[in-house]
Amino acid sequence: MERKRNSEPGPVPLLVPVDRFGFLKQEHGNSPQRFTKTKSSSNYEKEERRVTKWRKMIGTGGSDWKHYVRRKPHVVKRRIRKGIPDCLRGLVWQLISGSRDLLLMNPGVYVQLVIYETSASELDIIRDISRTFPSHVFFQKRHGPGQRSLYNVLKAYSVYDRDVGYVQGMGFIAGLLLLYMSEEDAFWLLVALLKGAVHSPIEGLYQAGLPLVQQYLLQFDQLVRELMPKLGEHFTQEMINPSMYASQWFITVFSYSFPFHSALRIWDVFLAEGVKIVFKVGLALLKHCQDDLLKLPFEELMHALRNFPEDAMDPDTLLPLAYSIKVSKRLEEMKQDCDKAVAKPANPVQQ
Repeated sequence: MERKRNSEPGPVPLLVPVDRFGFLKQEHGNSPQRFTKTKSSSNYEKEERRVTKWRKMIGTGGSDWKHYVRRKPHVVKRRIRKGIPDCLRGLVWQLISGSRDLLLMNPGVYVQLVIYETSASELDIIRDISRTFPSHVFFQKRHGPGQRSLYNVLKAYSVYDRDVGYVQGMGFIAGLLLLYMSEEDAFWLLVALLKGAVHSPIEGLYQAGLPLVQQYLLQFDQLVRELMPKLGEHFTQEMINPSMYASQWFITVFSYSFPFHSALRIWDVFLAEGVKIVFKVGLALLKHCQDDLLKLPFEELMHALRNFPEDAMDPDTLLPLAYSIKVSKRLEEMKQDCDKAVAKPANPVQQ
């Protein structure tokens, strides 16, 4: 539809200050720009050299990626843990998640899901759209391009996997992806994550009853008690359990109410190494703040667990501590114990 031309100019839009990620700048609170440091010319040169290394590693459009990963997996792991350059983040996320392969194997599927299919979750998605990254310029405008893209991706997935459908936490996952790639690319990365293209599927985080959330929270509680027994005992005395503070860590992989720069660094590792980084980061947060948490009664403790201090969430402090915490073997043992308990037949009734 052609827009009507006004004889008089409209109001001049106010320029709103945003950070380098597109979020409105805030003076207080969990502002995403909190840890964005002013870069000197030497730092810019260092960043350019880093980007050049990554471009050589990836190749044109990702053509050299798989070959490089096979030849030098430890180099790839180390560079990802240091942080993927922001200008390459969207492409690299698609490569390490396996979503690029899914996209190429399913031409036209996304358009079919968006245009020709209907979803029972459409009204729920519309209701929640404005709650997803409301301080980001891309998602602020009602029915704007960001909100339309987010709706399309979530609606398409709810049709693609009707058993999962739509759950509110999925909006933050899809929203994060849309800041770095197209709708179709974001959709297939969502599929890769939930269906387990590379790592274990995480669709159980969003299925009825949230079974995987319950499993992860039980495992996390056990790890806290084993690695930080004093804090575990204090939580017991104050009747605190992980479902009261850690559910969103798993459901949104720290993309909800966590400093954006830190969330991106966590996501780099999450897509490369799987959900164990969520456990590691959660444990690192508690370990960093353990001495203070041990002094707090219930109400203050709950506030602290939902409002960690700035230094605890700085990725340059948080992630090295997280990497030092070893959980893979213990998580696998707990998973095997859980599988055995589920598979064990019930005791026959004694006659």
